[in-house]
Amino acid sequence: MSSRESILKNLKAARSPFVDVPPVENRREVVLQDDLRPEALRAHFIKEAEKLSCQVTICASAADAIEQLLALLGDDRLLLSWDLPHIPLPGLAEALEHAGIKIAAPADAAVRVGLTGIDVALASTGSFILFSGPGKPRAVSLLPDLHVAVMTAGQIVPNLETWSATERANQIEDFRQTSSVLIVSGPSRTADIAMQLVLGAHGPAAVHILMLP
Repeated sequence: MSSRESILKNLKAARSPFVDVPPVENRREVVLQDDLRPEALRAHFIKEAEKLSCQVTICASAADAIEQLLALLGDDRLLLSWDLPHIPLPGLAEALEHAGIKIAAPADAAVRVGLTGIDVALASTGSFILFSGPGKPRAVSLLPDLHVAVMTAGQIVPNLETWSATERANQIEDFRQTSSVLIVSGPSRTADIAMQLVLGAHGPAAVHILMLP
C-alpha cells in the first residue's frame, strides 16, 4: 500500500458518517429589509449605493437623464455602450448623433465613459446586477474610468435572496441567456498596499447611477 493510499484509508476510517439532513425549505436572509414599499426600497437602495461611493441622480424623465449623461461626457466624443435598445432612454440615439458622439468599439481603451442599463438593483446592499450577452458586453462596465448605469425605480428588489428566489421560480432562464453575471457594488477598490483605499485600481474609478421613475 502506498503512502497516499494509507493516508486516504485513515482519513476515510476517521470520518464521521454523513447525516441525512433534508434540504432547507426557507433560506435565511443575510440582510433584512422590513419595509417593502416601493418608495422605501428606492430610498434604501440610494442610501446604500451612496455608501459604496456611487453617485445617484434622480431623473424626472428620459430627456432629463440624457441631459445628465451628456453633461457627464463633457467634451468626450466617444462613448462605450451597450446596444442602445438595452438602455431605457428613448431618444438617446438621436441625442448622441446631434451632439456628435459616437459609440466606440469595446476594445478601445481610450474611452473614458461606459454606459449600461441595469438588470436588477438590490435595495439591501446598493448593488446592481448586469447580465452580459449579445449587445451587452462586459467590457462596458469594466474598462472605462466612469461607469454610467441607467435604471428605473421599478427594477429594485429587496435583496439578493429575493432575486435568487425569482430566478429559481423562472427555472434560472436569465442565466441560460447570459454569458456572465456581474454584481456591481460601487467603483473598483483595493486596499492591498498599506491599507490605503484606492478607487479605480482594477476597473472604473467612479459609478454614476441615473434613476428614472
